[in-house]
Amino acid sequence: MTFKRPLMMLPLLAALACSVQAEDRLEHYQGKPADTLEQAVANFTEGNRELRKLLEGEVTSADLARVHELSYTLENALGKMNKEMKVLAVLLEQVHLASETAKTETVQGSGRAYFEIAETLQLGEGEQ
Repeated sequence: MTFKRPLMMLPLLAALACSVQAEDRLEHYQGKPADTLEQAVANFTEGNRELRKLLEGEVTSADLARVHELSYTLENALGKMNKEMKVLAVLLEQVHLASETAKTETVQGSGRAYFEIAETLQLGEGEQ
């Protein structure tokens, strides 16, 4: 019976440790911001280009430090891109459902909004 209380505290302590780690990490590097999808795609493309070069051949300790720093920019870019991909999926579903029920205005309106995002994502494609 005396072991129940300490064992019950383990999940709480683990959660606290994770939150402290996350707070420390936020102050470590910021990375380039990804406030817009265009900025995210540009940072993602540029970051991947640099990461690919860093990983070619032997990786030095200086390369590791740069990879670590660069990962924050890539994480920011992916976070923004993931949010936009969720919006893109919703818009495509609207187009899909509206096409089944012959709602032309919805197909056109949601279709235009869909392509505003899709075309931005496609711009980064050829730049790699």
